[in-house]
Amino acid sequence: MTEYINHPLIRPNTVEQRLYQLNLASSALKKSSLIVLPTGLGKTVIALLCLVEKLKDGKCIILSPTKPLVEQHANFLKSVLEIPEKEILVFTGAIQPSKRIELWKRGRVIVATPQVIENDLLGKRISLNEVAFMTFDEAHRAVGNYSYVYIAEKYKQQNPSGLILGITASPGSDEDHINEVCKNLYIYSIEVRTEVDRDVKDYVHSKEIEWIYIKLPEEIIEIKSLMEKVLKDRLSKLSELGFIRQNRKEITKSELLELQQRLQTLLQQYPIPSNDYARKIYKGISLQAEIFKVNHAIELIETQGLDALKKYFERLSRDKSLATKRLIAELNIKKAIHLALQCNSEHPKLNKVKEIVSEQLKNHPDSRVIVFTNYRDTAELVANSLVRSQVSDHLTPKIKPIKFIGQSSKYKDKGMTQKKQVEIIDKFKSGEYNVLCATAIAEEGLDIPSTDLVLFYEPVPSEIRSIQRSGRTGRFRSGRIVVLIAKGTKDEVYYWSSRSKEKKMQKKIKDLSDIGEKNGLMPDKTEQKPLLDFDGESVKIYVDNREKPEVAKTLEKFGVEIILKNLEVADYILSERVGVQRKITLDLLNGLINKKMDLFRQLKDLSRNYIRPILIIEGEDLYTARQVHPNAIRGLLASISIDFGIPIIFSKNSEETAIYLYLIAKREQIDLNKDLISHGKRSALMLNEQQEYVVSSIADIGPVVARNLLRHFGSVEKVMTASKEELRQVELVGEKTADKIRDVVGSEYKG
Repeated sequence: MTEYINHPLIRPNTVEQRLYQLNLASSALKKSSLIVLPTGLGKTVIALLCLVEKLKDGKCIILSPTKPLVEQHANFLKSVLEIPEKEILVFTGAIQPSKRIELWKRGRVIVATPQVIENDLLGKRISLNEVAFMTFDEAHRAVGNYSYVYIAEKYKQQNPSGLILGITASPGSDEDHINEVCKNLYIYSIEVRTEVDRDVKDYVHSKEIEWIYIKLPEEIIEIKSLMEKVLKDRLSKLSELGFIRQNRKEITKSELLELQQRLQTLLQQYPIPSNDYARKIYKGISLQAEIFKVNHAIELIETQGLDALKKYFERLSRDKSLATKRLIAELNIKKAIHLALQCNSEHPKLNKVKEIVSEQLKNHPDSRVIVFTNYRDTAELVANSLVRSQVSDHLTPKIKPIKFIGQSSKYKDKGMTQKKQVEIIDKFKSGEYNVLCATAIAEEGLDIPSTDLVLFYEPVPSEIRSIQRSGRTGRFRSGRIVVLIAKGTKDEVYYWSSRSKEKKMQKKIKDLSDIGEKNGLMPDKTEQKPLLDFDGESVKIYVDNREKPEVAKTLEKFGVEIILKNLEVADYILSERVGVQRKITLDLLNGLINKKMDLFRQLKDLSRNYIRPILIIEGEDLYTARQVHPNAIRGLLASISIDFGIPIIFSKNSEETAIYLYLIAKREQIDLNKDLISHGKRSALMLNEQQEYVVSSIADIGPVVARNLLRHFGSVEKVMTASKEELRQVELVGEKTADKIRDVVGSEYKG
């Protein structure tokens, strides 16, 4: 007979009583803790048990990385807590900041995404001094600049006695990473339960794990061999330049990234290829880029198949960088592309997926299956393959697959909104779909129901991701995990790497119990001193609401009063005469390449509105972040300085940017006694600019083509009413562009 938790703040017969959860909650209530518990064993229930004990002392917050998971936690709390629903609030970016201020005052339990709480803390809209308890879900994220780190720091400053609970299924295998998480969250101890622990094992269902080795067909081996020859040649050339050791046959992704960083650092010393060594650096950078691409192509054909490789080659053919052009022109790459285009055989993994999924559904028709892949193209390939097999083989019961990917959009690959993700998950629960072909998005942060089969299309080298994927099965009944491994490929390397890291992580977790007491991780209850000396005088800076928070968080540590505001012009306002635009190197280069990004309009507005405009370029990879000719970059910098009259400051990172902003603001506001006034207004477009903007807003039509169209037809109206044949008479307008214009203008609106 099932026993339930008996507590005045928990509705009767809603939460099952489990001894290990009670024990873990009891420990977590004594001191700030990190709880490590396998997926599906009720980490949220432990947070609930702590929450109902601390609610009498003040507000309670649960932080979770994604909006769907926030809503899932909130729905759970509303279903079990004996408090009015209006006191259980959801805070996400969908709620206006001004509304959140009022909601905060009446809320007792707040479930939020960390970015929202971070933003509200920076904007001084909320204070954590009334918060008695805070839970950090997926606590392993609390490293680097992630919002959890800043929130925990502010929490301990504003309420030193506040209790923190971190929950995760997979904290990582690296001791430094685990230590960093604990320090950042002010953790005193780690509490661990595994599936074999005495008080847990009764609630765990068995998981059958199977590793299946797949032999590659001869045609794939031949294409792979051609690309390996190119890789060997490029590695040899890189070795001749002295940047890697001799006789390398392969190189890892991490080694390539380290080499890229080293070459970028050298490039700072030799920004102009004026001597032999400088030219050697530029050649090394180009070779590194080629090796990166061919390495990726080899991995694709090894683990994903010809379809993924063909799509990758298609993307490379559109890349105009010199490194890519050289690679595509290479004879062995041409042969590989030719063979790939002629070959129609599928990767043998696809047939194995069909076989395994069909068998699962035949034996257990009500099963739910997740097929994990590393790439979107492969997720689509697997889903389509399962659909085709259903039609051709007339399988019973029916396989009902659906692709499940993240939100970001790429060329010809539109991302999936969170609303669409939730809709698919609901249909997966109901059985409308029974197979999710998913990328990493399904590993954490979404309310995906337990599945009967988790199929790894390829192994993953990350122990955290492997554990999260495996945790999707065996929650309510026995589950099955199958890992496909292509023989003689990187699959084998990744498989053994993940297995080794998982074992290492379990050992580290056991060894690191009570890590806080061992390492002296005691919350610092003293007031933090500013990193820079203010001489007792305060500085204020306006910060645009849309700016990423790293710089603002550092400024706050300096003692600067941050005023968040939607700024029409500039990212930071330091005084009535100083406005600052901040550009990460990649954003600056993208603005140079993509004219629609309005880089020059931003600079024009900055120069027009402020007597002392400043551009800060942040990052050390200005000449290597994109394949842009150095002279084009120098021309851009010259134009900014001469044409717009804007001084340029180069900074290495967000901390150095913050130091520059603080020092300039201090000089303006304190030394020169200048007022802080937000007065910038975006300039209105001239009529001809508005006309160009309207026409160029149609996809694939840039400003040059827009001007050609307007010069030819004379008005926006005539452009929009022109026939396809008339449009094609305009310079640079081909059949595709003409079709696109007619499609946009003539199609029925279905919004």
